[in-house]
Amino acid sequence: MVDCFSAKAITSPWLKPALEKKSEIMPFNKQTSGFIHWVCLMPGICVVLFSGVFFPDTACAFDLRKIDPRQAAERLNRFSILDARPQKEWQKAHLPGARSFSWENYTRTDSDGVKYRIFKPEELGNALGALGISHTDAVLVYGDADSSWGGEGWLVWMLAWLGHQGAVYFLDGGIHLWRDSGQPVTSDIGNSHGQVTYQIHPRPEMNRTRDDIASQRGQINLIDTRGYLTEYLPGHLPGAIHIPWGKFFKGPYRQSLAPHELSALLEEKGVDLRKPVVYYCTGGIRSGFSWLVHSLGTLPPAVNFEGGTEEWARKHPLVR
Repeated sequence: MVDCFSAKAITSPWLKPALEKKSEIMPFNKQTSGFIHWVCLMPGICVVLFSGVFFPDTACAFDLRKIDPRQAAERLNRFSILDARPQKEWQKAHLPGARSFSWENYTRTDSDGVKYRIFKPEELGNALGALGISHTDAVLVYGDADSSWGGEGWLVWMLAWLGHQGAVYFLDGGIHLWRDSGQPVTSDIGNSHGQVTYQIHPRPEMNRTRDDIASQRGQINLIDTRGYLTEYLPGHLPGAIHIPWGKFFKGPYRQSLAPHELSALLEEKGVDLRKPVVYYCTGGIRSGFSWLVHSLGTLPPAVNFEGGTEEWARKHPLVR
């Protein structure tokens, strides 16, 4: 859970409109103090000073937690469960009660020819409601950090983008660790979930457009999570640092890096955490997983550039 303070006064006119909304609150933790400076004049009245460019409110109002198989099994009946792997993998075996929700079924090529674009929020809300999932449900998300190209991260990011109101739990180690921990799986694909209403509360600040990124060049960290030889070298966004998404997990069960491990990795690669972090890949899937691991820790908030190189290259050149 992210600790948040309300911004009572700010010094940047660019940020003020976004933060004056009643629902907008600024994240604060020890790691963000390098670029968010706050002074409490008296209880309840704080002045927040900013340096550099900051993506406002990308972490607040979204309750994200990591959970292991034992903990998940103890409260399984309290969750709405989403399997982020390809549907054919879900059909073979899945956690009891899990619904299939793969990015492959909820992305398409848009009218500009950009591939892998996520469905509109209204469509996604209707799809979740049809699966019996409400915007206030506690949701358990899992995958295998393999067959879905990190789709579990994309799915968690999607819920944040929709403004999900309940807690979202990420099953670390996915279905493989779940099964090897002695927990049950099933191939039952029967749908006994009744239709409910999923109210969307869109949070556009969870994403960025190519023009946003172009205008902030040099003021943000761009992290390319694609493959090196076949993707990054032939062409990437200007100034991008290459860290493949496979660096964000470890071990045979592809478990997410611990916060201190991620901090060390980013420091090793030259990421300046005084600047906002934007993860990207081809279409927001692998970068979504990287964003998830980043968001599970105590680092300053990050953004997943969902359009990725597909969106960027329609208007701006990739560089070698």
